[in-house]
Amino acid sequence: MGPDPAVAAVRLAVRGALREIDAGDLVLVACSGGADSLALAGALAFEATRSGHRAGGVTVDHGLQDGSAERAAEVVGTMTRLDLEPAEAVRVTVGTSGGPEAAARDARYAALADAAARHRATAVLLGHTLDDQAETVLLGLARGSGARSLAGMPRAAGRYRRPLLGLDRDLVRRACLAMGLDPWDDPHNGDPAFARARIRQDVLPLLEEELGPGVAGALARTARMLRDDADALDAWADRALQEAEIGGDAGTGGGAGVSGLSVEVLAGLPRAVRTRVLRRAAIAAGSPPGTLAAVHVDAVDALVTAWRGQSHVDLPGRVQARRRYEKLLFGPSESSEI
Repeated sequence: MGPDPAVAAVRLAVRGALREIDAGDLVLVACSGGADSLALAGALAFEATRSGHRAGGVTVDHGLQDGSAERAAEVVGTMTRLDLEPAEAVRVTVGTSGGPEAAARDARYAALADAAARHRATAVLLGHTLDDQAETVLLGLARGSGARSLAGMPRAAGRYRRPLLGLDRDLVRRACLAMGLDPWDDPHNGDPAFARARIRQDVLPLLEEELGPGVAGALARTARMLRDDADALDAWADRALQEAEIGGDAGTGGGAGVSGLSVEVLAGLPRAVRTRVLRRAAIAAGSPPGTLAAVHVDAVDALVTAWRGQSHVDLPGRVQARRRYEKLLFGPSESSEI
């Protein structure tokens, strides 16, 4: 008799991720103690012994709730019983930049990156599911920040792998329980103070009720298709940036990363590609990606497509985009009022 179907599905997903990693390499699982990451930890422990990989686990203690250190120790104990080695807890200090959710995420990823470097791990597995992907798409939709945001989370990015993105949360929880693991349900996941919790508790159930079942799966599929599109457009933009780049004139605002761009080349690009090129040029000149918004890029785009003699556009980071004849130049701002 084979394993529970839910367990088999999770193991199969992990097996697929391990095929991309050389046998003998260390793979860490990021385990919060919740059902998703516990199921992932159990599946990794099972599959690694058969694939020849070394498997370990890390739990991050954010220190945001009473008893967090004790819960982290319990997770370490569970990972140890699964024969994950190393199995460790890392305590982090969560800042305030970007709000509580973003600050906790930044601290968590910094701790995971440090653990991977210390243990020389090739990959870190994350327990995000199809439902997490759907929530991420809806958050991106609310921000109105374009296809890259709506593309959600990638299955693989650098050292990080998300084997469970194609599996729904209920199935993964069933797998966790079928493995005999006892998950901890983080109360923050149901706290309406957090946008993701509101989407999870209110928005997605309402969409399912009004539009029928399968909304989460449809959103996840949309994310996958948009990611393919965004990847293709980004690759096109990288090539277009090289084709548009020309030498800048001394003293006219040539930036350190991109000295100048040909207006003729830019004007011949589709808007979706051109705005990507302009964003790359602005960032290369020193404009911070986190504060460079669509409204800034649109204003620079007008220097190419709707130029009526306007002089320049001021960008975050004291960067200026200036049109000089048939060149678009990026460099330090001549104004202190930015």
